[in-house]
Amino acid sequence: MNALVITVIIFACLFGGGVAGLLLKRRLPDHHLSPETRDVVRLAAGLIGTLAALVLGLLIASANSSFNARDQEIKQAGVDLILLDRTMRYYGPETTEIRALLRQGVARAIDLHWPKEEGKRVASREDPEGGFLLERAIELIRNLKPGDDAHRSQQNRALQIGGELSRTHWLLIEQSGSSIPTAFLVFLVFWVAMIFASFGLFAPCNTTVIAALFVCSVSIAGSIFLILEMDAPLHGLIKISGAPLHSALSYLNQ
Repeated sequence: MNALVITVIIFACLFGGGVAGLLLKRRLPDHHLSPETRDVVRLAAGLIGTLAALVLGLLIASANSSFNARDQEIKQAGVDLILLDRTMRYYGPETTEIRALLRQGVARAIDLHWPKEEGKRVASREDPEGGFLLERAIELIRNLKPGDDAHRSQQNRALQIGGELSRTHWLLIEQSGSSIPTAFLVFLVFWVAMIFASFGLFAPCNTTVIAALFVCSVSIAGSIFLILEMDAPLHGLIKISGAPLHSALSYLNQ
């Protein structure tokens, strides 16, 4: 589900919890709103708030770890592409087709994830055509006929780098799903909605209170939106920089 849709649903749950507390206050008898009851509810809300803060911290750590890992993989892929191209260039003119395949694959990856016009980005997270180009390049490297030890060493090095590139390609595909457990997100929203309900239960029903609940709901829903965006670093508003691949493509075009 789209991160923005999830965020809107979360906002509705949080703000709805606060409004529900305001409405429930009118129906409860006075002894349910006594100072003693208020103290117990506040203690319960504090306990739930502590749990919610811990879960929110875990979600932030998980999203940040996922974002940094994929960012490092993109940078490593850029370095490996440059090294592979240089190795093939030193090998000789018979590697022209291999280098052309590498250029096509990098250009396709850039168009897929960092297009000049965002509306033209391919919807699918997988790129079977890009994987085919890489596998074809590795196959051509494997079929090279080195005539001496120097060329044989370059072939072995190229195969090693090609294997790392293939591993990175499939790792990015396997990591395209969310790293945030759905249960964590559901319980977090439920707990915060209950906290908002406790706010409304003992607050006067006026414009200021409703505005405060609205702003708090937007703030918390917005923080979860940022977490969800970081968890999908190749898409959306918060994206990994494509500079490593752009730099690699400029080297490959030389």
